This record gives sequence, C-alpha cells and structure tokens, in this order.
Amino acid sequence: MDKIETNLHLWNEIGRLKQKLITQFADRNTKIISPKNCQLVEMYFNSEKMAKTIGRVAEKTPEVGETVSGLLVKKAFTYQIMALDDLYVFSQLSITNSSQRITIAYTGAFGVLKHSVRPEKFQFLE
Repeated sequence: MDKIETNLHLWNEIGRLKQKLITQFADRNTKIISPKNCQLVEMYFNSEKMAKTIGRVAEKTPEVGETVSGLLVKKAFTYQIMALDDLYVFSQLSITNSSQRITIAYTGAFGVLKHSVRPEKFQFLE
C-alpha cells in the first residue's frame, strides 16, 4: 500500500466509526464530528454541579428559595454540604483554631502614631 491508499483506508475507517457513533447515539442530542488534522474544535460542557446534604443539614428539607448553610466539602468529583460539627463524622478533616499576631517596629512618638491611625476605629490603642 502506498501513502495515498493508506490515507484513504484510514479515512474510510474514520468514516465508518463516525457512522456507527451516529447510529448508536441517534436518540440523544449528540453531534459527531470528524475534523481535519489541526482543525480547531470547540466543545462546551454544562457545568451544573450537585451537592448532597448530609448530617444535621439533611435533617430538615428546605423550602423552595430557602438558603441552606453549611460547609461545602469536595472529595474526588462529589460535593457534600454538612454542618461544621459533622465535619469529623463524615470526613477525615478536622477543625482547628489558629491565631496570629503581627509586630511592626515603630520608632516614632506614640502620639503621632495614635493620631495617624484614628484611634476611634482602633480601641486597643486607647
């Protein structure tokens, strides 16, 4: 087989595959394409996501339009909404508290600093 015959044979195989896919997915809203080499193909996907409520959040069915609040936890491709207290029950995650303190060196007079930062908004300076 020379190069032209090989390309035609391959193109016929692709054509048969396309026809088989069209037949197989005829009942769905599916578009089968066979683009040429280096042809730009754009595909759009529906990005609707669904989350299951579990634990205390799932105890009450919300009314239409009612807000559900909780933690959204993603594991692999599934999403779950749970109460903070249920986090250790339904996942391997844990809760921790952290605090932070920042220290800034200032060599000027305290009165200037107090005036500059408007102490009415920062009660700890008074």
